[in-house]
Amino acid sequence: MEAQVDKKYDFDVVRWFTVAAIVYLVVGTLVGVYVASELAWPFLNFDLAELSFGRLRPLHTNAVIFAFGGCALMATAFYSVQRTCGVRLWSSAMGWFSFWGWNLIIVCAVITLPLGLTQGKEYAELEWWIDIMIAVVWLSFAFNFVMTVANRKTSHIYVSNWFFMGMMVMITYLHVVNSLAIPVSLAKSYSIFSGVQDAMIQWWWGHNAVGFYLTAGFLGIMYYFVPKQAGRPVFSYRLSVIHFWALMFGYVWLGAHHLQYTALPDWTGSLGAAVSLAMIIPSWGGAVNGMMTLSGAWDKLRTDYVLRFLIMSLAFYAMSTFEGPVMSSKTVNALSHYTDWTVGHVHSGALGWVAMVASGALYHLVMKLWNTEMYSAKLVNLHFWMATIGAVVYVTAMWVSGIMQGLMWRDYDEFGTLTYTFAESVAAMHPYYAMRAIGGLIYWAGAVVMLYNTVMTIRVAATRGVRTAAAAA
Repeated sequence: MEAQVDKKYDFDVVRWFTVAAIVYLVVGTLVGVYVASELAWPFLNFDLAELSFGRLRPLHTNAVIFAFGGCALMATAFYSVQRTCGVRLWSSAMGWFSFWGWNLIIVCAVITLPLGLTQGKEYAELEWWIDIMIAVVWLSFAFNFVMTVANRKTSHIYVSNWFFMGMMVMITYLHVVNSLAIPVSLAKSYSIFSGVQDAMIQWWWGHNAVGFYLTAGFLGIMYYFVPKQAGRPVFSYRLSVIHFWALMFGYVWLGAHHLQYTALPDWTGSLGAAVSLAMIIPSWGGAVNGMMTLSGAWDKLRTDYVLRFLIMSLAFYAMSTFEGPVMSSKTVNALSHYTDWTVGHVHSGALGWVAMVASGALYHLVMKLWNTEMYSAKLVNLHFWMATIGAVVYVTAMWVSGIMQGLMWRDYDEFGTLTYTFAESVAAMHPYYAMRAIGGLIYWAGAVVMLYNTVMTIRVAATRGVRTAAAAA
């Protein structure tokens, strides 16, 4: 049966992307646990610049967003586009170019970032020549996907493909514009933008990397894998289309809310906050659409642990897309800005939404691509609870720490002077930083369980395949 599937579709590159994504989930979260531990116990940097928080933190973000997230997106996109369009991947060679090119970029990041070779831009730290590589590989991925859709045997383009294509188009020009720079050497370049314009362009990119890469792309995953895993059609196809267009037209305006109370013109911050609040409606519409797909099949959550990942991720998606707009309002932002509350918000989306919906999809892919069940369903369940508990511990620690920070920084005594020094606020955060490291450690251990389960699943499937071939001979 597996051989017959392979003749109709091109899944070899999907298999490699799937395994790579799971490996990068383990590696990326491990670096995250280490840098979180450095903030709780600073001696862990061992007075080595390459191990310092400032060097390793961008390595962590690039590993989890672009290494893990990118491989997960490419695996799921290349798989679902073939299944929904009824055709093979347009170019197998271009698919492999995307795989090896993307992994070469990751290797370059692993080398340059610990050495301090960085542009210093959030989610866009990599130097100019790596940015060019990213643009080339990303365009190859996008072109291959679009051409596969163009060659489809179905008259209809399923909504998950619209979300993937929306992500591809938006990330292309967001990345290119934000990365425009004047190179002076392989190790250094300067942005063509300056001052407040540079900040505005950076957060136009920064928030839309979240909005289109980590939201639109992973909604493409959700709209394919939730109905497939549940064995039911999407609750409302019309709502999914409204969700798509509202997200495409709304998200691009939000970046300014990262720059409240800065040199940015006040009206741009107000616009960003207003559109952010409006985006709660389509975001929650999408979350409800995914959850209601289980109407009449909620009992499946008792035994289908992969489905648990997908549905729990939608709960985190709903929570983080409510929390973000609330934090963008100027009143709340006055308290939350520059605090760990923002870190908690980011990770409720990253750990709860992005990584959990991707994990559910990757489990589904492993079973489909190797035509088998998971080696251990109990280990899938164990991973689910470790991911859920780890995320909750992490996010709760940062919420408490962040709100405490904000309140300590703005507290005055009867003489009008600050009640607490900055050093005192740092000391007060220590137990919450330790709690965050523990939450992250639990989450990382769950990822290790997933990797072990996947490796064993593939080994069992390969052994069975050899036996089947021997019996046939």
